[in-house]
Parts: sequence; C-alpha cells; structure tokens
Amino acid sequence: MMIDEQLLRAVMCRFILPQEGLHGPSHWARVLENGLRLARSVKVDRKVLELFALLHDSLRICDGIDRDHGKRAADLAWNLRASLGLDDNNFKLLYVALAGHDEAQPDPEDDTIRVCWDAERLDLARLGITPRPTCLFTEAARDPETIGWACERSRLGIVPAEVITAWKLENQAGQAAAR
Repeated sequence: MMIDEQLLRAVMCRFILPQEGLHGPSHWARVLENGLRLARSVKVDRKVLELFALLHDSLRICDGIDRDHGKRAADLAWNLRASLGLDDNNFKLLYVALAGHDEAQPDPEDDTIRVCWDAERLDLARLGITPRPTCLFTEAARDPETIGWACERSRLGIVPAEVITAWKLENQAGQAAAR
C-alpha cells in the first residue's frame, strides 16, 4: 500500500459522513480489495487504483443521491496532486476515473479506469444491489464467482483488515471523531 499518513489525514479531515456509513472507509477498503482481486487478471496501475479507492467517495455530502461527488473527488485529487506521486498520464487516469465513477459511462477503453469502476460497482451489495455483469467492464469482474465473492463481503460489511491497517484508518477515524 502506498498511501502516506499525511495524505490520509488530508482526506479524512474532509470526510463529513459517519465513519461506519455506506460510503465510508470500510467501503473504500472493499473497493481496493475488489480492485486488487481484479488486477490479478487485468494489468492496471496499482497506485491509481489505491488512490481511486481512497478518494472516490471522500467528499460525498450524503449517503443518498449525491450528484457531482465524483467531480468533487477529482477536484480534490487536483488540489492534492503534488502529494499523489503520479506522472501526468496516471494522474489523468485517476482524474477521469474519479470524475466519471458516479455516472453511467460508456466503456472508458482504459483498463485502469475499467478496474476502478468495476471495483466500486462490485461493492453495490451493501445497498441491496447485485451488480449486473452487463454493467461491468472487465471479464474478471463479470465472472460469477467474483460477483458472488464481492457481494457476500459487501452484504456482510466485511472490512479488509489488511487495507485498514495499511491505511491506518482506525487511528485516523479515532482522531477525526475526537475533533
């Protein structure tokens, strides 16, 4: 995992929803876990994937319909760009992935963006929605075994401990709650 503590603080201090909510750190961690599983079959930039997972819902203002939260996340990435450690091409991938993840989009034709969007969609079961294979972009995500695995983890609210530990989010969450 490549997220440093300063970046975590910059993201967590902006997150206004409940830590345990539908779009909080547990969801972000499952998105990363889903993406890493997909990345076994699809070549992606792992740093972009990890940053996407961390940032994609970080500026939501509610757990319901929140239009433009993807654009807000992309703008946050722009503001934090110097601390992200991405070259211009990978920053563009991250920006497009963030800005477009909250809308119905055509196939982005880039595997890193495809995996980012599929990783997020594979966690829809937490909302009572089973992802339809026709709405996923990669063969790896459309695999019934992958959908079943991700849906079970999502419905049960499983928090990938290795992601949370690597991101040190438990500590960050406690610090944010103390403010």
